[in-house]
Amino acid sequence: MNNILKNTMTAAAIALSISAGASDIQIDYLGTNNTLVRVKGANRYLMLPVQESNEDAKVNVLVNGNIERSFAVRLAKTKVDYTVPFDLSPFDGKDVVLDIVSSQGRASVREAKQDACWSNFSLSDTIGCANKEKYRPLYHHTPEWGWMNDPNGMFYKDGVWHLCYQWNPYGSKWQNMTWGSSTSTDLIHWEHHPAAIIPNGLGMVFSGSSAIDRSGSAGFGKDAVVAMYTSAGVSQMQSLAVSHDNGLTYDIYPANPVITMETEARDPNMFWDNDKKQWILVLAHALEHEMLFFTSPDMKQWTLRGSFGKGLGAQGGVWECPDLFRLKVDGTDKEKWMLICNINPGGPFGGSAVQYFTGDFDGNTFKADTDKNGNVATKWLDYGKDNYALVSWSDVPDGRRVAIGWMSNWQYAAEVPTMQFRSANTLPREIRLFEGLDGETYASCGVAQEMLGLRGKTFTEAKRLSVSGKKKSFALPESNSGTCEITLDMNKGKSSKILLTLSNKEGECVSMWYDTAANTFSVDRRKSGITDFSQDFASVTTAPVLDTESTLSLRVFVDTSSIEVFGNGGRFAITNLVFPKSPYTTLTVSSEGGKGNISNLKVYSLNLK
Repeated sequence: MNNILKNTMTAAAIALSISAGASDIQIDYLGTNNTLVRVKGANRYLMLPVQESNEDAKVNVLVNGNIERSFAVRLAKTKVDYTVPFDLSPFDGKDVVLDIVSSQGRASVREAKQDACWSNFSLSDTIGCANKEKYRPLYHHTPEWGWMNDPNGMFYKDGVWHLCYQWNPYGSKWQNMTWGSSTSTDLIHWEHHPAAIIPNGLGMVFSGSSAIDRSGSAGFGKDAVVAMYTSAGVSQMQSLAVSHDNGLTYDIYPANPVITMETEARDPNMFWDNDKKQWILVLAHALEHEMLFFTSPDMKQWTLRGSFGKGLGAQGGVWECPDLFRLKVDGTDKEKWMLICNINPGGPFGGSAVQYFTGDFDGNTFKADTDKNGNVATKWLDYGKDNYALVSWSDVPDGRRVAIGWMSNWQYAAEVPTMQFRSANTLPREIRLFEGLDGETYASCGVAQEMLGLRGKTFTEAKRLSVSGKKKSFALPESNSGTCEITLDMNKGKSSKILLTLSNKEGECVSMWYDTAANTFSVDRRKSGITDFSQDFASVTTAPVLDTESTLSLRVFVDTSSIEVFGNGGRFAITNLVFPKSPYTTLTVSSEGGKGNISNLKVYSLNLK
């Protein structure tokens, strides 16, 4: 129980104090909406009790009377959903005071004292955020706790993949945007690190990129890792940070910001142009539905050179998270530039999506390819609902272009049925270019070759199947929450449609079908499990099959809360979240309109250690 400390001061000056279960935590009530939490212990973390349905409280962290940090957190009022850690180690040996202002109206201090948070603050030397979530993916990258959206600051160096991400360390709703940090040597197993870049006086830390400055052109030293990100306060501006330990920690450039504009612009993506010996930056002019191009000799002084996008492609929402790179076109001696323009809303099935353009870039402006009618076609990199903010790693060897996206959709990202954490990343994708039968250049988005390391034993196998209206069923692994990889080849034969269904014992199912007449592939998650948290979730998504051959090859990855489908080596991709009440345990195949054929069907269990 809390021990109320009596105070002999006059009523007008009373500030009640309370011990919250630990002698090193003292709570002083200053009024109905203002409270001080004094921390004097030597523990590393102060655990903050969170209730997601509550309103944000503003927290100023005071050390020696100075504000060292500010953040928002939904402190618990009637119950504690989970706790999140506040790291005290930067203030080691100093008394820390949290000056907390709540936006909730209370009739009296006595009422305010009843809030559940005050008796549930605690100190700890460990984070204690063991997974309690049924739908946390088993082999996709997720934060240990808190909200995550866009991948940020990604680069490859010395055999290590560095992945930062938009992160709220203090709850599972969007807020306090910070660069979280993870690394991997295989793109499967991820090690989490302390936050790489935290908000400061210029605002929250929005999306951006990192690059290795191999020549030391910026003056930070040879091979320094330099990040550029959007500082988002009252306005949006572009800032630099530099790392001398391969991206584990960053020092903020003291002369920030390096780019300011009169209009909203964000998500800088920069790279070295070896032909012209200069840095190039692509910046999303979000509300203008265009991308801006800058050049610089040193990452600090930037010159606006050109723009692209007004009136082109999908224009239904803001343009965000650009990426620009050059690739060879498979099977030819051509090279093309590819410009990624993430858009929200305005995707092909509502909400967020990844569109792209191919064309030419001269260091100043981008000129998009046109179709046979002279039009710039709208092209999508993924035809599911849940691949957004996709960008690529810089400095990957052998000319590979490996990318990853945020596996959610702004229509419902804050409402999905998880709480301790929210959101995962897609599987890493390898982007390539190819020529379609219509002569246009398209991008493929197949799963990265490193994902072969996930494959375990073959759980189910069928070399040849003639499929008809009579359904044939195969068991899926029940271990590891039903996670698996499914591969197969379809031949339409005389069928008009070949169907695949994943189902569980509750009758929930995800239906997929190859429409051989329309030459499309569809995924239906309307009966996939929990869907009622948003009117926008239940959906059917459909991708064009650009090849007209009669055979379609599929790779399907099933995790606890997602299904990713890759067709013909990634010439189409469909990424969708699912929330079944229990794992899918059965794969059913059939056809309509005549017999079709399935060959080389394999279901792999996964190596998750």
